[in-house]
Amino acid sequence: MADEQLKATVYSAKRAEVGSVDLPAAIFGEPLRRALLADVVRMQTAGRRAGTASTKEKGEVRGGGKKPSKQKGTGRARAGSIRSPLWPGGGTVFGPHPRDYAYAMPKQARKVALRSALAQKLREERLTIVDKIDLPETKTKHFAAFLADLGIDDTVLVVIPDGYRAVELAGRNLPHVKVLRAAGLNVYDLLRYHHLVVTQAALQAISDRVAA
Repeated sequence: MADEQLKATVYSAKRAEVGSVDLPAAIFGEPLRRALLADVVRMQTAGRRAGTASTKEKGEVRGGGKKPSKQKGTGRARAGSIRSPLWPGGGTVFGPHPRDYAYAMPKQARKVALRSALAQKLREERLTIVDKIDLPETKTKHFAAFLADLGIDDTVLVVIPDGYRAVELAGRNLPHVKVLRAAGLNVYDLLRYHHLVVTQAALQAISDRVAA
């Protein structure tokens, strides 16, 4: 299975066919693993949580040092502090405190999830491979024209190799576009954006990264 290859067309920036590329079936033949994809997305979003929610317990609320009323003879319940959780303005019982929600999954599981997401893009014909991205100037309008020439008018994730700083700058102001380096490709963004555009150089870097 690892030696099998799938063929994919390589396009120019003007959507002209300029060749083809072999895609390893060990990566792009990975079946759809919904549960694993959900687990990886949950891990990624957990790591992005701020975890800054905080409440004060009884001992942390200001005031309440004096007993509010005498122990007996009032007809009311005994009270030792106005900062009891039973009183307005009192402390919170079992409230949230700052914490780190991040956790890690096995590296191999994350690789399988990436392969599954990439393979699904190929099966759904939402993967476009371009030979390179050359912009005449580092301007958003040129990047938008590049996507228009490819016939893409949906949300799109553009994956590039290192050294394409001009492309990163030109694409960052488009609301439905994200430009990502190959080393940062992740399951969350693959699922979030409808279409995937990747250069040949980035595709090779991705294949080396997620290979079994």
